[in-house]
Amino acid sequence: MEILELKNVSFSYPDGTAAIKNVTVHIQPGEFIVVAGSSGSGKSTLLKLIKKEIQPVGVLEGEISYKGVPLNEQHPQRLAEEMGMIFQDPENQIVMDEVWQELAFGLENMGLHTGEIRKRVAEMANFFGMESLLARKTHELSGGQKQMVNLASVLLMQPKILLLDEPTAQLDPIAAKEFLQIIQRLNEELGMTIVLVEHRLEEVMPLADRVFLMKDGALAYQGKSADVMDAIWQVQDELFMPYVPSIAKLYLTMQDQELITPSSASEIPLSVKEGRQWLHQSLADAFVQDYDLHTERQKKSPKAQPNLLEIKDVIFEYERKGQPVLSQLNLTLRKQDFLAVVGGNGAGKTTLLKVAAGLLTPHKGGVRFRGEKIKRIPLTDRYRFIGYLAQNPKLYFVHDTVERELHYIVERYKLTEADYQPIMKKLGIEQILTKHPYDCSGGEQQKAALAGLLLTKPELLLLDEPTKGLDPVSKEELAQILQKLRLSGISIMMVTHDLEFAARYATRCALLFEGAITAEGTPQEFFQGSFFYTTVINRIFRHIMPSAITFEEVLDRWHHTVS
Repeated sequence: MEILELKNVSFSYPDGTAAIKNVTVHIQPGEFIVVAGSSGSGKSTLLKLIKKEIQPVGVLEGEISYKGVPLNEQHPQRLAEEMGMIFQDPENQIVMDEVWQELAFGLENMGLHTGEIRKRVAEMANFFGMESLLARKTHELSGGQKQMVNLASVLLMQPKILLLDEPTAQLDPIAAKEFLQIIQRLNEELGMTIVLVEHRLEEVMPLADRVFLMKDGALAYQGKSADVMDAIWQVQDELFMPYVPSIAKLYLTMQDQELITPSSASEIPLSVKEGRQWLHQSLADAFVQDYDLHTERQKKSPKAQPNLLEIKDVIFEYERKGQPVLSQLNLTLRKQDFLAVVGGNGAGKTTLLKVAAGLLTPHKGGVRFRGEKIKRIPLTDRYRFIGYLAQNPKLYFVHDTVERELHYIVERYKLTEADYQPIMKKLGIEQILTKHPYDCSGGEQQKAALAGLLLTKPELLLLDEPTKGLDPVSKEELAQILQKLRLSGISIMMVTHDLEFAARYATRCALLFEGAITAEGTPQEFFQGSFFYTTVINRIFRHIMPSAITFEEVLDRWHHTVS
């Protein structure tokens, strides 16, 4: 019997927007399901419909059943206990002041006695290795720690199904990998059914038993990961081509170009392990001499531009005589630079952006913009020429519609319709102008907030996790926008956990560790030799092509070898 069944399910919000359209799926006990699709395609709505306690208001048609019984006929406590859910933002799920209180909260609501609660909390704390966190305040934890506490809190209820809505969106690469490894263990060792909405397909495709790809509220593809990737490739589906992981894309491209022998979909590599097996079996002999990618890149590298932003010997701490968040930090951003700053949760990346924007004043050291001390620049000019996009785009919205929000900026800075229309078209947000910002998806909110910044024609863009919540297509669209802005003369500093995005599009990368820039260089220099802070392609080909970080570079190398 299926543990979860959706039969002809459709859902519309009160304004008439159809979010889910005639979805029928059958999920077996112990399956690992990955759900992906563009922003606004209905992924989060689908999870909320399954989790009855948080079903959105609207018109629901069709039937959702758990273990053969419709949700409406199930006992509420049984559903609360046996269906757990983890949200994208760790902050939204934590309700108590201390970690041990957070862990015990759900069990207390279930009415369990103290001895049983202590036993379960002790077991879970040991499993997660979080004994040292139990007495900590929840607001003191990093994003990764908060998400682990959320997961532990849900697991204490001993659910049969775990629903996860982009749980790694705000986690650094190492924390995200640890989180996904635990999810994999829960599935393999405990037989827990997993339904995971995720945009990091490079990491989760190898874990999935089946993949559901959604488009406009309906299922566009479903099946095993390799079969779905092959189906997308065979029809060259432009909407879903960006969803194909880089190693699979390399394999399928080489197959199309008859560089390797055609084979079945089941042989498409999806993981680093499968990619290395394919490399050693089929490709290794072709890469006898390492192609000098570094020399080739130097030939194409642009001329050095003048400095735009200079951060020198900066020390910043939130509490007097507290632990410095930034310590003797030095960083220079040149005109037309696209700098990606990476680092662990709590490393100080957001603080760095706020110091660069002049929103925080360092205790020691200085920040100069265009050679002038940033605090001496009038606020009006500072806000106009330095655009800062925070992690939470909702902070930028005070009006009822996106259109009114943007027109307010047009009026404030005395802009014209000629300034307004091209940006709306460039970002592709014409269809959301009449919507309330809070009714937009996370990706749409990001685009709307970015549009507001671009209206003032800034010289410097400071972006805090701009790809968070974006599907692969939206990421590529954002990348093209940022590339055009950079070529037009705008400098960009981006804080990100998305290493694949940084490797492909940034001109420089930097690692923030213990309050200072520990490593810096071009993407190839930066990612080469790293175990965790690197791309999937580099992990696979590092032994024969140490500086290759994208599948295009490996493909070029192959052509160079056989030509």
